[in-house]
Amino acid sequence: MQELSRWPIFSLLDEDFLTSLKIAYVFGNAGNEAIVITRDDDVYALGSNGSSCLGVGDAQSCLHPRKVEALCKKNIVSLACGSGPHVLAVSGSGEVYTWGHNGYSQLGNGNSNQGLIPSPLTSALQMKKVVQVACGSHHSLSLTDDGEVYAWGYNNCGQIGLGTTNNQTVPRKINSAIIGSKKISMIACGQTSSMALSDAGELFAWGYNGNGQLGVGNNANQLTPCKVIGLVGTITTQIVCGYAHSLALSDAGCLYAWGANSYGQLGTGNKAHLVTPTKIGLDKGRFVEIAACHYSHLSAAMTATGKVYMWGQCRGQAVTSPMETKFTKVDSIFACFASPPSMFRPLIVDQVQEKRVEQSVKDAFNDQETSDLTFMIEGKPVYVHKAMLKIRCEHFRSMFQSHWGEDDKDVIEVTQFSYPVYRAFLQYLYTDHVHLQPEDAIGLLDLANSYCETQLKRLCERIIKQGITVDNAAMLLAAALKYEAVDLEEFCFKFCVNHLTAVTQTEAFNQLDDTTVKEFIQKAAKWGAFKY
Repeated sequence: MQELSRWPIFSLLDEDFLTSLKIAYVFGNAGNEAIVITRDDDVYALGSNGSSCLGVGDAQSCLHPRKVEALCKKNIVSLACGSGPHVLAVSGSGEVYTWGHNGYSQLGNGNSNQGLIPSPLTSALQMKKVVQVACGSHHSLSLTDDGEVYAWGYNNCGQIGLGTTNNQTVPRKINSAIIGSKKISMIACGQTSSMALSDAGELFAWGYNGNGQLGVGNNANQLTPCKVIGLVGTITTQIVCGYAHSLALSDAGCLYAWGANSYGQLGTGNKAHLVTPTKIGLDKGRFVEIAACHYSHLSAAMTATGKVYMWGQCRGQAVTSPMETKFTKVDSIFACFASPPSMFRPLIVDQVQEKRVEQSVKDAFNDQETSDLTFMIEGKPVYVHKAMLKIRCEHFRSMFQSHWGEDDKDVIEVTQFSYPVYRAFLQYLYTDHVHLQPEDAIGLLDLANSYCETQLKRLCERIIKQGITVDNAAMLLAAALKYEAVDLEEFCFKFCVNHLTAVTQTEAFNQLDDTTVKEFIQKAAKWGAFKY
């Protein structure tokens, strides 16, 4: 769940729900809308619902998932979104569903009425199997399994590729002489531009070209597909489009960039626009993946060694050269640094990698099958691993040495601490978390002092502070004094003074020894508790 957790829109969702997902797609002009698909093939949506693009039948926003009934059990395998916004979904059988804003017929249903729920396209695509869709601001592309490209929607700059600037209300095949005979393997959209990559590695572009984002050597709009001359002789394998810039990756692992560069999104070290593809990142090694999104001016790429780089508009900062990050996936760049934080592609949740090292260690706690040591506390066993204890705790590192008797034991009995306290301590070593009531946390605080576990001591103090009440305040104060927890002592003392009458009438206060009571009264007097 680490990758999903980077996206703020998912922060309120239950972990059980998140672990049920197989596909997630965050989109929208503020990155605050999402559509998710579960492993049971149910589809849910949440967020601001601009132009009813959540597909739930109304315009109500929501912070929690609502079921998109029209897409459930349809085997949706991919999604794309325009910044209008409008949304396209593709099923495993190749059917296309569209909904959302439709002022320019970008839904391809023959009219300009807003789509409240996903509806299947019943046009020239009905007899075709679509394998990919892409969206610009208000236009749409689809790619069929036989390599044909269909386009529809807004066409003021020729982004539909049909040779005119007339809007296209239904999908129409791009049948120009230059790509009509080519088998296309990949499509991509900028805000008002389009690109297609043939299975032979040839790149074609059309639409708006004011920033050189088509890479054809000039700034003139192109109403039909043109070959990207700067890449002739290069076998291109991947293409992506930003708002007004483009990236391409060759089969040799070379990265090319061109188009707008006001934020350094081309990665050339400056902010000069480029009208032809230019190699970048030559000192980074072989690239294997590239990323950009038509919502933003951000670029990202991964090398063969797993290094992830970003450049462009990174949370408002202009980064003009590829900057190495600590991420392991290019998707994370867009969650943390894109403006807006929208995905450049649907995120496929990889269950194989979901169980990370951290979770595996947590699951190993109290696992009798894999443990090599048992602690017996008040007659109850807790199953642990010597290696884990030695790695995490200096006390056990000293205990399990060859000249100490404990190193040869399979079972160790603990008598100085209670079962809840010692079990919580052992679990903490596996999880870094403590779940105890304040009264039990006192005992764990004692253990933390004994074992010199400073971090654990802080956790115990936090639990005690958060759980202090009139009834237990005096007891907690006494414990803080006993274990020399200065900050906790001060906190408990102030609480007792602030609730002086009530605290002094509790059983816990009556059980304080005379010395503690005397010192408390003297300190409270200096505090001004008895002034009229």
